[in-house]
Amino acid sequence: MQSLTTPSQQPPPVARPSAEDPADSTADPALVPTGDAQGVAVAAAAAETPRGRSRRHAHRGRLYAYAVIAVALAAAVIALGASNTAKAKVSWVFGSSHVSLVWMVLATVVLGWLLGLLTAAALHRRTRAPH
Repeated sequence: MQSLTTPSQQPPPVARPSAEDPADSTADPALVPTGDAQGVAVAAAAAETPRGRSRRHAHRGRLYAYAVIAVALAAAVIALGASNTAKAKVSWVFGSSHVSLVWMVLATVVLGWLLGLLTAAALHRRTRAPH
């Protein structure tokens, strides 16, 4: 079968460490072809220290924990919206209105979040180190 690429379109050869040179036992991951997953894993393992591996695993654990918390919060918000669809009377300074409970709670949450961000920014600005 004939190849669809011409010799000028083929990628340049990739430099690989020789197996005969024991001094060059750590391969640069950039020099290992993309299809050689075992070579990349060997190169990454050779360059990683035990402390680096521990930090990487701890970071992965924190990311999984954040993902689980985000899914739980999303489920709680959906459950809150599904269970609080009744209308409630809200009294304002100049009148009143009827609003769905879920919108009132979500608006309060967003307003509290924004006020928290503003407060944190103001405190950070006022307590930062002098220039």
